[in-house]
Amino acid sequence: MKIIPAIDLMDGKVVRLYKGDPKQKTVYDDNPVEIAQKWENNGADMLHIVDLDATLGLGSNLAIIKKIIEKISIPIEIAGGLRDESIAMEAAKIAQRIVIGTLAFKEEEILKKLLDTLGSEKIVISVDHKDGKIVTHGWQQGTDIDLIDSIKNFLAMGFTEFLLTNVNRDGTLEGPDLVFLEQACNLNANVIASGGISNVKDVENVKEKNPFGVILGKALYENKISIEEAKKLS
Repeated sequence: MKIIPAIDLMDGKVVRLYKGDPKQKTVYDDNPVEIAQKWENNGADMLHIVDLDATLGLGSNLAIIKKIIEKISIPIEIAGGLRDESIAMEAAKIAQRIVIGTLAFKEEEILKKLLDTLGSEKIVISVDHKDGKIVTHGWQQGTDIDLIDSIKNFLAMGFTEFLLTNVNRDGTLEGPDLVFLEQACNLNANVIASGGISNVKDVENVKEKNPFGVILGKALYENKISIEEAKKLS
């Protein structure tokens, strides 16, 4: 199981949101490059970098992301605001993986084209949900799309990599959503678990579901867990 710290960027700073709400923001650091180097030095397997400004249509942190990539050697996946083909391809040129959310549910033809061009291992489908129903546009828009059905559909299209976040757990430290995680992992998909991790026991519980990886966010920034502790379990 890969241990993957999240670096969420807003206004060039490292932040965390509560349940994806930009009005409930905590700023943790104003030097994302140093944070990235810290997590790499602590043993992270990969970094999950989210451009929240791009997600919310407020701007871009791509220049900072490029600086991070120049300074570290572990793989990086870029998420946030990759909603058209050109932006997705630009991100794919500099990162090992790109995370596609809204576009995956709105633009099937573009999605298929990206799959043909980049291959399945380069693209992570972000299946963000609220208790089993997909949400899009930076978690601001709800849908009636069933989470598990959507994963099955993407698997049938040829995708293999998924980022699973129950928005109601994200940034809450209330523990991970193990029910939907187990259902998703049982589909023989490579699932990254995200949201709600608060301590080592949570990571242990996630590992039992056999995901590809786990995202560490708020708990890492608030010293409730360390990468070293999580790595011992992985």
